[in-house]
Amino acid sequence: MAAPTRVKTVWFKKDTTHGPEEVATALATTIWRMADRAVDDLSKADYDIVTPQRGFKIIAEITAFAVHYVDRLVYGRVSEEQRARLITALGRRLAEIMEDNILDFTGRVKDPEYDYKQGYIDLLNRRMEEYAHYEFPADKASFPALRFLSLMIREVMEKGDQPWIQDQIMDVEMPEIMGTVKKQVDGFYPPRAQETGIG
Repeated sequence: MAAPTRVKTVWFKKDTTHGPEEVATALATTIWRMADRAVDDLSKADYDIVTPQRGFKIIAEITAFAVHYVDRLVYGRVSEEQRARLITALGRRLAEIMEDNILDFTGRVKDPEYDYKQGYIDLLNRRMEEYAHYEFPADKASFPALRFLSLMIREVMEKGDQPWIQDQIMDVEMPEIMGTVKKQVDGFYPPRAQETGIG
């Protein structure tokens, strides 16, 4: 079993104000690392990921889900203006990380017909709208929301792996990812009393 992912939840200079963009950078780093590790886990479990293209598609789906989850977590904890800045910055930072990692595989050669960053942002915008229709009770994703994510990942897998990938995503990978993301969000934006059951 892999060691838990360490996350930044506090700043060293506590007397300094940190805006949503700085928090977004810390969150993006954690979300990417967790999604990347999930792909490694799937590879070790003998799922036929094989190609970097398939791995990046899986990472895109997991990170898009995580961004929506962050949006749900911070709702009511911060102002709407801060929330919008945070989610926008988080999406943009993940798009930058996505492009940078893809370019590592292409020898820094860009596809003249496809913008990697914009492609990720387009996917993220679609998923944000789609996940908005699902419930996330008590800061957790509902079964239908997780099932939708697993179906999106299932589509990019080889047929032989499609029957098993959904259970792996829903029961193994996402609970750990969501737990880590929630811990980090709670560190930056502590839940209000009604969210923790206090008072």
